[in-house]
Amino acid sequence: MTQSRDMMKTASIYFALTLLSMLPCSLMGQTEEGTAKNESSETTGPKRFWQADLPGGSYIVALDRIASMSKHNYIIDGNISVTEVVIDTNGISLARFYYLEPVLQNTSGVAARLTEGGRDLLDKVNERTGVDTDSAVIKQYPSTTHAKTVEFRISSAANLDELYSSARTAWINSRGKKFTLSGK
Repeated sequence: MTQSRDMMKTASIYFALTLLSMLPCSLMGQTEEGTAKNESSETTGPKRFWQADLPGGSYIVALDRIASMSKHNYIIDGNISVTEVVIDTNGISLARFYYLEPVLQNTSGVAARLTEGGRDLLDKVNERTGVDTDSAVIKQYPSTTHAKTVEFRISSAANLDELYSSARTAWINSRGKKFTLSGK
């Protein structure tokens, strides 16, 4: 019985995320003004470490183990723009933090109604499954599953910029920082 519920929960999430990726306009982290932004804060963190506490989980890395850090943009399947921050370490894992948005931004008429209906569907998935679709990492096994990669989805471009700035400053200055994004 529990296995059946888990399968239904997983199927609901995959259905909602598939629908989300097919819509021509953004359903991810949007408000009437355009971009939702979780509350962020930065405090002094554990000495020699950078720590991120996010709605999708937590990440901590020793500053002297960071080998490189990048922020870049790319397009997936011609319709989803990805802004990604990557923290590469001297260890065996790589951390990816990303924000997704559709390439098409201006919508009206049918597309606007699809957006509204899709957002309603995702809200229902949130309620029924307890999964926050604004911060849930989207993977399509096996094509997007990467061994030794830790992934976090950030709900706004502004929050991703703040995260990158926090990690970069901590690394460059060798000072521990704790970056926190609170949920909605």
